[in-house]
Amino acid sequence: MFTIDELKRHYLFTDDDAALLASLQPLAEANKHAITDRMYDYLFGIPETAAFLQDDAVLQRLKTSHQDWLVGLFSGKYDNHYLRKLEKIGLAHVRIGLNAHFVNCAMNFIRQALVDLIRETNADREMRRKLTNATEKILDANLDVMSASYLEEELKKEFVSHRLESKLIRATERFTYGLNLILVLALAGVSISVVAQFGWDLVHIFQGNIEKGVLSALGTLLILWMMIELLGNEIKNLKGGKFNILVFIGVIIVALIREILISTLRHDALETQAFLAGTLLILGIVYYLVSRSQKDGTGH
Repeated sequence: MFTIDELKRHYLFTDDDAALLASLQPLAEANKHAITDRMYDYLFGIPETAAFLQDDAVLQRLKTSHQDWLVGLFSGKYDNHYLRKLEKIGLAHVRIGLNAHFVNCAMNFIRQALVDLIRETNADREMRRKLTNATEKILDANLDVMSASYLEEELKKEFVSHRLESKLIRATERFTYGLNLILVLALAGVSISVVAQFGWDLVHIFQGNIEKGVLSALGTLLILWMMIELLGNEIKNLKGGKFNILVFIGVIIVALIREILISTLRHDALETQAFLAGTLLILGIVYYLVSRSQKDGTGH
């Protein structure tokens, strides 16, 4: 928000303008009731503004406030106290939820009423021009200050919304990071169990059950490879790497290969083994197509 001196400078508002406006105060005092009554008749004709004027006590209080503001336009004294009053008026409009559009409409109505009043009461053309220019400057400055209240309110909402959104995003990112960290630790724990299972499979081999031990050990190694791939992918993810769908397709393929080995060891029916082999073939095709798609996407 600008200071009162900056506002005057930006609108080229001079001491002469203040003096001209002060000379109009008796005229404004004499016509304040007529002008505000016409303005409220105008506002009653707009459904959106009429909704704020249904209570008689509120209506009378608003009329009195607007009459005081109208006479204050021509006080000739425009200091920081005057600026604070305008800011409070703007905030009051924001607080009741009045659209800024209707503030502009009301100000335009007041502008026309005052210009007509100056034209009707001053025969000298040059004086009319000076009085009109000074009046329009003070009205524009008033509207500027009042409109700034709407802008500040919007910026405040946007700032709060942005801060809340940033906090939520940061909290979600930390939560996701924590879940990924837990997943890595869980995979590491499962990998240790797989290594222990591999040791148990080797025991079977040394106990003489070579066929079962070799196939079980091979299946366990495939699981261990699967765990290594998953761990590597999660670690990359923690470091900010991209999600790689190929790793998960590969994991499913490895799990299926292990199931085929176990099925062979169990001597399952030929139909079961054929089904597993067909599924493995389909997954292999999917893996190839996804791999080809990723390579084309990176331009390799």
